[in-house]
Amino acid sequence: MKSKPILIVAGEPNSVFLEILFKSVKTIKIKNPIILICSKKLFLLQSKALNKKINFKLVSIEDILRDRFNNKILNLLDVDLNVNKPFNKISNKYNNYIEKCFTIALELINKGISYKFINGPISKKYFLQKKFLGITEYLAKKTNTKKYAMLIYNKKLSVSPITTHLPVRQIHKKITQKEIMNKIILINIFFKKYFNFYPSFAVTGLNPHCESANGINEDEKILNPTVRKLYKSKYKVAGPFAADTLFMKKNRDNFDVIIGMYHDQVLTPIKTLFEYDAINITLGLPFIRVSPDHGPNEKMLGKNLSNPLSLIRAIEFLDKN
Repeated sequence: MKSKPILIVAGEPNSVFLEILFKSVKTIKIKNPIILICSKKLFLLQSKALNKKINFKLVSIEDILRDRFNNKILNLLDVDLNVNKPFNKISNKYNNYIEKCFTIALELINKGISYKFINGPISKKYFLQKKFLGITEYLAKKTNTKKYAMLIYNKKLSVSPITTHLPVRQIHKKITQKEIMNKIILINIFFKKYFNFYPSFAVTGLNPHCESANGINEDEKILNPTVRKLYKSKYKVAGPFAADTLFMKKNRDNFDVIIGMYHDQVLTPIKTLFEYDAINITLGLPFIRVSPDHGPNEKMLGKNLSNPLSLIRAIEFLDKN
């Protein structure tokens, strides 16, 4: 069977993504072709500024639909962008360009060109403009996906937050038995499909030490019954556990996935443990969406010092699946 290409949307034009992509394609060898959806002008400006000469083939949508792309070098699908220098400040002036890149990628996926999709970091402040909590929710809306989950994956340990980029004061309102069960079911299916085993789960408590001083204890009211229900349904799940000790080595080594109640509760420890050696996978979409587990990092623009490991891991994952 012919390998499906990996579709890559470069995302925010003023991010470190092209830098880490240049470093990645020079570092790894893969069997799947790569189609980069990006401004050719920006690509050339940044490659020159960073002194990264990258061989590529310019392709059109018709070329892609007719399988006329190169399996050995980068295929570049040009999306027009009015830019005259390699690096600018992030702002909403690039929103139409970013939206067009995503639209093209989703159209190619809908036409069956690929099910493998990577996007570069996006500014939540400017591109999403408070309409979506993150790209996870943006793509779920675009594909009419109701059940989805964010999984930060590392082969030693993965984490998934029940709520994503949500203000802390709103988190408790979104912690429900249905939401927890939906995400654990999705992750269970994912691990079986791609790694051929069912993972063991630990669920964190919402409150410090799984206790509450004000009489409203979500850990007792919601989390305990949910864990028991899943366990009775033959899922390998335990908890809730106090999050402040769960990530200690003797505890975390007992589990494949830790389910947290909110973003920083689980992303802070996993990034401390693995730094750039993790990828962000959106489960539940009609395709595999992966992204590097970091943001645009505007402060690092043009310095040529950004670590490409997370993108390398994202490409390697899609190349194998």
